[in-house]
Amino acid sequence: MTTRRTFLTQSAAAAAVLSAPWMVRAQSATPVKVGILHPVTGALAYSGQQCRLGALLAIEDINKAGGIKALGGAKLEALLGDAQSRPEAGSAEVEKMNAAGVSAIVGAYASAICLATTQTAAKYGLPHVVDVGVADQIVERGLKNTFRFGPGYRTCTERAITDLVALNDAAGKPAKTVMIVHEDSLFGTGTAALLSKALPEHGFEVKEVVKHPNPTRDFNNIVLRMRSVNPDIVIPANYYNEYALLLRAMKQQKVSPKAIYSVLGGAASSYKFLKEFPDVANGIIDCNHWFNPKDARVAPLKARVEEKGAYFSYEVFMTYVSVYLLADAIERAKSTDRAAITEALASSTFSDHLMPYGPTKFVNGQNTGAQPLLTQVIGGDIKVIIPEAYRQANAQFPVKA
Repeated sequence: MTTRRTFLTQSAAAAAVLSAPWMVRAQSATPVKVGILHPVTGALAYSGQQCRLGALLAIEDINKAGGIKALGGAKLEALLGDAQSRPEAGSAEVEKMNAAGVSAIVGAYASAICLATTQTAAKYGLPHVVDVGVADQIVERGLKNTFRFGPGYRTCTERAITDLVALNDAAGKPAKTVMIVHEDSLFGTGTAALLSKALPEHGFEVKEVVKHPNPTRDFNNIVLRMRSVNPDIVIPANYYNEYALLLRAMKQQKVSPKAIYSVLGGAASSYKFLKEFPDVANGIIDCNHWFNPKDARVAPLKARVEEKGAYFSYEVFMTYVSVYLLADAIERAKSTDRAAITEALASSTFSDHLMPYGPTKFVNGQNTGAQPLLTQVIGGDIKVIIPEAYRQANAQFPVKA
């Protein structure tokens, strides 16, 4: 059986793996223990490590600013957990964190993992802030401990379709057919199902829906099928590695639809993708999590992330802000008691953040004010194209005439 001492030792070792220059354990007589849980090994390791980076940066900033002032300046202390890209491993980490006495958990990136970790946390009345996981099942089970700050895939899909219709209408309706390529976990399957149902209602013919395992290392057969179907628009819904491999295979086989329109695809709103695949990135559109480009705090935070040799990805800033949401709740609860923190989260109006959301309002655990933005790779950079309030550039649609 893993003891509390072993758990804390493993957590410290995990932090060292990331070569973080900051101290994970805050020096305070009365620290507030917070579980930071992500898949930092396995197929989702890149995204999990990005999430962890965002969490640790937030904890560093909160502690430097005086910690939790309502608790006499108590510092946040991160207990790090690795979900190993598997739901059951995530649940096991929640058990360890509960035994170690955390007041709350932030995580755990992937929808399938979040579904498991929130359920396990609920057994102990342990408040769980979901940073990224988009499957709506996470907040549809009546769990009083679960709070998702970002939008779910239903909201993102509805927004993506509304914006796609507007872009297509403005261009004279050049796109009529669609092919969806998605990974086969809860995230990809759920997103594809919503798209498949809604797109025909708006005049688009869904020619094919193709799913693939995660991980997948060879997309040649899928792209051969894409060549045969010849859709006007390809809609990917994948995690980073598979997204990149899909687009590379499309380039190799010279398959170039009128638009690549990602829904929560990640790579089209990723500076990592821009650097690694500049020859295929131009023109890609993504409806995804994104920051408020007009917020003055964004540029300094992005610079700090890049100084650490990392990319300023949605995983980083989504988890960064989620930790601030939790800290705000602890401040208002004036307590490390789990029930008090849960109540404070439920009544949150948190608005001092860099997302394009406005004040937080949780209904059944979902922040109803959360919204994605539509971004496009234009001139080697990522620009917001919709909505108008955050627009940085006019959309280019279709990319291929």
